[in-house]
Amino acid sequence: MLDRYARQLIDPPLNRMGRALAASGFTADSVTVTGLALGLLSALLIAMGVPGWALVPLLASRLADGLDGAVARATRKTDFGGYLDIAVDFLFYGAIPAAFVIHDPASNGAAGAFLLASFYFNGTSFLGYAILAEKHGQMTDAQGQKTLFYSDGLLEGTETILFLVALCLLPAYFSPLAWVFGVLCFATAILRIYAAKRIFTT
Repeated sequence: MLDRYARQLIDPPLNRMGRALAASGFTADSVTVTGLALGLLSALLIAMGVPGWALVPLLASRLADGLDGAVARATRKTDFGGYLDIAVDFLFYGAIPAAFVIHDPASNGAAGAFLLASFYFNGTSFLGYAILAEKHGQMTDAQGQKTLFYSDGLLEGTETILFLVALCLLPAYFSPLAWVFGVLCFATAILRIYAAKRIFTT
């Protein structure tokens, strides 16, 4: 729900930084891969039991996730770049909960499995909707200029980042936070499927 409002605040500075990176020779794909490396480093730190330290690479990886699109807009956007970006995002979003489960499977296993299942379902509903939207010629830039159609929902990128930050700050509350966020992910996916039924039933 918050992405369209967050974009109004973060896009101008991100675009300035993206132009500077592009002028220095960085490519959008290299920024995407750097963001993935930082995100996986964050997951490794969580699995090692130091989630507080994981916040730094986690936030840096999300900055890189915003910057890759800005670099692409300053140079040349490609379909592969958009594909790589969404694949990397899904890997990152799955790696963080998995790291909490790896660190303490006894306490976090059930909630972590539920959360990952909700991510899987929500991600499938998101990508499926994007395919149908493309087929029907729908377009939107509410979440910024994207290669794929980004349908809105109860939970989007902004909410997910805030959730992951909360997990790092409050690791002892992983299970209740994961159960609640997982339920909201399922609700987001179900509402998206309902919207698709209304819009794309012919």
